[in-house]
Amino acid sequence: MRKTDLERMHKLLLTKKGEILKEMGVIGDTHGKTTVKDATGDLSSYSYHMADQGTDNMEREMAFAFASKGSRLLYHLDEALRRIEKGTYGKCQSCSKQIQVARLRAVPHARFCIACKSKEEIEKKRQGRRKR
Repeated sequence: MRKTDLERMHKLLLTKKGEILKEMGVIGDTHGKTTVKDATGDLSSYSYHMADQGTDNMEREMAFAFASKGSRLLYHLDEALRRIEKGTYGKCQSCSKQIQVARLRAVPHARFCIACKSKEEIEKKRQGRRKR
């Protein structure tokens, strides 16, 4: 991988990491740090109607799911940044071939080339069928 491509990918990874951290901060500010009482402005911490309770719970679960997904993505972005530091970024962790720059632009934290990622997904599907 050329040095200019590597520098671009490093910048892209840092930008994506900043975006995720910002999104997670917003989620934490709006859902994670408020109680039902604070969010609704009610004097009581209980919803008056069962539908309101369901909505409150669903919104909290969705916020948790987004934060969880964001945390996983942050981990993968950090790992990609470590691979840049180690000089292994852009090499498939399965076959050691160079990952195409177009793939890295689309998925900058990619660990596998297209062929190896396809094999991995096919194997996951097979294992899923066996468990049924």
